[in-house]
Amino acid sequence: MSQTSAFNHKAFLKHLTEQPGVYRMYNAAGEVIYVGKAKNLKRRVASYFRTNVGSVKTESLVKQIADMDVTVTHSEAEAFILENNYIKKYKPRYNILLRDDKSYPYIVLTDHQHPRLTMHRGSRKLKGEYFGPYPSAWSVRESLRTMQKLFPVRQCQDSYYQARTRPCLQYQLKRCAGPCVKGLVTDEEYQQQVDLARKFLKGKSSEVIDELVNRMEAASQELRFEAAARYRDQISAMRKVQEQQWVSGDQPEMDVFGIASAPGLACIQGFFIRDNKLLGNKSFFPKVPADSSPEEIFQAFLLQFYLAGNKSIPKQIVVPVPLQEQDTIASLLAEQAGHSVSFYRGARDERRRYLQLANTNAQTALESRQNSQKSVVARYQELEQTLELESPVQRMECFDISHTSGQQTVASCVVFNREGPFKADYRRYNIEGITPGDDYAAMAQALRRRYRNVKDDSKIPDILLIDGGKGQLAQAEAQFEDWPHDKMPLLIGVAKGTSRKPGLETLILAGNHATIPLPADSIALHLIQHIRDEAHRFAISGHRQRRQKAKTKSRLESIPGVGAKRRQVMLKYLGGMQEVLNASTSELAKVPGISQALAEAIYEHLHQ
Repeated sequence: MSQTSAFNHKAFLKHLTEQPGVYRMYNAAGEVIYVGKAKNLKRRVASYFRTNVGSVKTESLVKQIADMDVTVTHSEAEAFILENNYIKKYKPRYNILLRDDKSYPYIVLTDHQHPRLTMHRGSRKLKGEYFGPYPSAWSVRESLRTMQKLFPVRQCQDSYYQARTRPCLQYQLKRCAGPCVKGLVTDEEYQQQVDLARKFLKGKSSEVIDELVNRMEAASQELRFEAAARYRDQISAMRKVQEQQWVSGDQPEMDVFGIASAPGLACIQGFFIRDNKLLGNKSFFPKVPADSSPEEIFQAFLLQFYLAGNKSIPKQIVVPVPLQEQDTIASLLAEQAGHSVSFYRGARDERRRYLQLANTNAQTALESRQNSQKSVVARYQELEQTLELESPVQRMECFDISHTSGQQTVASCVVFNREGPFKADYRRYNIEGITPGDDYAAMAQALRRRYRNVKDDSKIPDILLIDGGKGQLAQAEAQFEDWPHDKMPLLIGVAKGTSRKPGLETLILAGNHATIPLPADSIALHLIQHIRDEAHRFAISGHRQRRQKAKTKSRLESIPGVGAKRRQVMLKYLGGMQEVLNASTSELAKVPGISQALAEAIYEHLHQ
């Protein structure tokens, strides 16, 4: 085995330490292709160069090693953390990679005089009580909508709350008690609703109902029938929510993971239980090298999942496979969490039912992903046959332009591979310096910026789709006239039919501008429609963001040489934005800190 490697492993091993640490393997191009950690670096690295390594993946890896380096750590736990940081940084092709490592959202009950319920993601900078984590922003929004129907606790922004002089629509809908306006609700009554919301979020819904029943009976005996009716409606809404409530059990805090794998593909299903409620579940599809075992996949996932982002680590974690070095991993997570962490597998109580549920969901999600991939591959194959291509298409890109009457023009570039959308390579371009509404110039600028410094041939698409007719396609043809690379993308314009209805699109080939009409039921056309619509969606969302930013941006912010302090002085001295706009050059020059030359520049900028 060692003879097939260009790397002189004997010389490297001769002086290698036996301490714990992390090793990195490089290929001939200097790219990190694998990162690993070891309790004993010398013993672990030597195992790669045995005569029989017993793994196709390891054999392929060792053949590509051109260089190695190591980083020694004080302990194995430090090696775990450093390994995770390197994997996140280099994304090596032979490592198992978790693609979704962002932090999860929480519901926060803020620490204000009149507390607010809101969603928060990231570090806990917001003062208040945190409930969660929830598996997605959608589940948080659904929970907040439910809370709004049950408890009239405000969910508005602080700036909106502080500026109110009369109650808003949420008060009229009885979804907020209106603490922003004096006289609508007392601090004591509002705090009672906050306490009920807190108990509900902690999973004590039965206790909340009992308390509401007592309050309803007391209000009825005191002849406060309107208050009694409000409590009655609250109780009714609570009981409806209980019927639709998340699966609940006896475990206060626990994460449960199931796994299903197939050659080159794996799904890990996570269930997240907090305060005796199943908050939701999520499917993860890590990038898996060939010939990876379920045990290897899950352990790599587990470490990346909890050590990356701002994850909440529970006291109990139910795992579907045995973990190597389980005690070390538990100690590492306990140190990160600030409390003890226990792993369970094969338990006979409620944990087992959750584990079976997680495994079943993982298998279902894996089969769904496989069927989806088969569908995508079939679409690619029909497109290749339609275009009479000799080699398979690995990468497609599509461009689109979005603007409103020529303003805030944005170009989008979306990327598809044989698995579907490849969102990591999506790009947007803010178009500047063109005649407003000139889509041809906008397309030319976007193409020039995208392809002017391409160094990696793998980033050059096999097919480049342009959403538009011959005029748009001509811009792409001009861009590639003096193309310096050997790999040349196939340029295709996607022209809509006269009625612009889906199914009537025509493909226009670059060069001879020959057209290829596709039948409406063609799966190749469905693939093109998919990428074209995705480019359209991505361009529109970028344009809307830019348009909204332009709406909220003051005209003073774009004046050269005028910073925040000078803007503030101008507004204060002249009395407001309208007065600044109406001021003459001489009036502007009277503002402290503004010279005659700067006043002329400000006037010219505001009145150009």
